[in-house]
Amino acid sequence: MTLAITGPTSGIGIETVKALAPKFDQIFLLVRNEDKARKLIPDFSPSDTATKFHVVYCDLTDLKSVSSAADFIKGQTSHVDVLINNAGGVLKNRKTTKNGFESTFSINYLGHFLLTKKLLPLLDASPLARVINVSSEAHKMAKPDFDDLQSEKSYSAFKAYTNVKLYNILFTLSLAEKYADNGIHAYALHPGMVKTSFGNDLSGIVKLGKKILELFMISAKKGAKTSIFLATSPSVVNNNGAYFKKSKVTNTSKAAESPQLRNRLWNISEELVKEY
Repeated sequence: MTLAITGPTSGIGIETVKALAPKFDQIFLLVRNEDKARKLIPDFSPSDTATKFHVVYCDLTDLKSVSSAADFIKGQTSHVDVLINNAGGVLKNRKTTKNGFESTFSINYLGHFLLTKKLLPLLDASPLARVINVSSEAHKMAKPDFDDLQSEKSYSAFKAYTNVKLYNILFTLSLAEKYADNGIHAYALHPGMVKTSFGNDLSGIVKLGKKILELFMISAKKGAKTSIFLATSPSVVNNNGAYFKKSKVTNTSKAAESPQLRNRLWNISEELVKEY
């Protein structure tokens, strides 16, 4: 069994890898900080570290590095059974990547879209592959503007974050719709309100709100439970395309259910990544 995961060196990513390590023969850790990942490997698994783990440089703000990461994985294994698109982030101020995309959009959504597309041949080679996209209940507050996906007209951290979490669910449904016949299943999830370093660079009322919410937040270990469940449970094969919360199927917003929105997002995304 082979696992690939983004964002494995912090928060719920660390806890997800710790729990899944005994269940997989190969694990690809897609990271920006390779040294940090290598230092964490003994914590992930006390044995078989030399052959089990592969540290792969992957910067979701640099689509060329995403493409290179996928190519590296293709050279190391014949299949991927589980891909967890776990990495995320939100920026206080609008910033563009070297590819010209708004950073929150690239980190949370577009980089994962490209990674998944590039790994489809390996996912297709698995008897029953799973793509797991970490989303959020925040998607229910999204107000997407498909004529301004890069937030050039207006930007706020809150708006950018809620929108990308909606895109993660739309992407999940598109994958389920397009590739179910290939044996590829896709799931989105809300990990819970997890207390991590995520969003620490925010300020003002948003930062104050985060501080208040932290009083009610759960640990990263608890936040990883649904990702772990989706990666391992046989029961979820009957819920292809579903959105999970506390390891149970839950409702999404009406926007997340829209075939028109998901088809439009898919087509735009394919156009945006076509040169990579």
